[in-house]
Amino acid sequence: MQLIRRFEEKCAQLYGQQKIKGFLHLYIGQEAIVAGTYSVITPEDSVITAYRDHGHALASGMSADSVMAEMYGKITGCSKGKGGSMHMFSAEHRNFGGHGIVGGQIPLGAGIAFAEKYNGTKNVNICYMGDGAVRQGALHETFNMAMLWKLPVVFVVENNFYAMGTSLERTTNLRDIYKMGLAYDMPSKWVDGMSCEAVHEAMEEAVERARKGDGPTFLEVRTYRFRGHSMSDPAKYRTKEELEDYRAQDPIVVTRATILKKKYATEAELDAIDEKIEEVVKASVEFAENSPVPDESELYTDVYLQEDYPFIMD
Repeated sequence: MQLIRRFEEKCAQLYGQQKIKGFLHLYIGQEAIVAGTYSVITPEDSVITAYRDHGHALASGMSADSVMAEMYGKITGCSKGKGGSMHMFSAEHRNFGGHGIVGGQIPLGAGIAFAEKYNGTKNVNICYMGDGAVRQGALHETFNMAMLWKLPVVFVVENNFYAMGTSLERTTNLRDIYKMGLAYDMPSKWVDGMSCEAVHEAMEEAVERARKGDGPTFLEVRTYRFRGHSMSDPAKYRTKEELEDYRAQDPIVVTRATILKKKYATEAELDAIDEKIEEVVKASVEFAENSPVPDESELYTDVYLQEDYPFIMD
């Protein structure tokens, strides 16, 4: 969680310096979700998410160097500098994006789960989405098929209560998003997304259900982003009191206090971890700064299979 927080804070700084360009959606405040998830799933399981994806990338084991280089649009980035902030991807780490189309990853997550079932594995897909994405019709089509075929997928809505700048209350009559899954007899519940322990427990149950062949689960993980929707959003639609209330629940502060209270580590040990993280983030910036931009020929790679479309290089 601390690595994600420091990495995102550095990205915000670099965006202000125009080192990172395009869109930038920060994960600050939502770190407990991926921490709780990756404490449960195995390296063979997979994850797919929307465009607020840096935290998922780092949690999956992708190096800070490859993620930061992608931010910079450099060839050493995880998507060869051609995806940027919204399109982190690593087949090696079973992280299948980073998708810019709102809700576009929902049927893709079910498709990955279908492939796992078809191939006879016990692997599970974790399919994340934002609270705005649940308005998409593709979600209902996917939920129906996932339940019909008992696909090994866990659908997770990261409900930070704002779809861009529009509050949840202004977009739906159903405030408890998890209840949408009940229409398909899908096991569904809400989870405290500010607690990595709560996410771990809910995810453990859902993943075990999927692994046994009992089908999908829908988790509404209630969280909060401390920054705007993107770097271009001043977030003036929120009150100062609301933000302060959620900052008091900062998952990193709360988790650190829990670690110290239960004597899992000392202040000195946690400070040493923090110092190491600072070094990792600093090194990732240096790596990105010193990496080359993609060659023009990269425009034609990873688009079509060359043997099927030889004319594209003519």
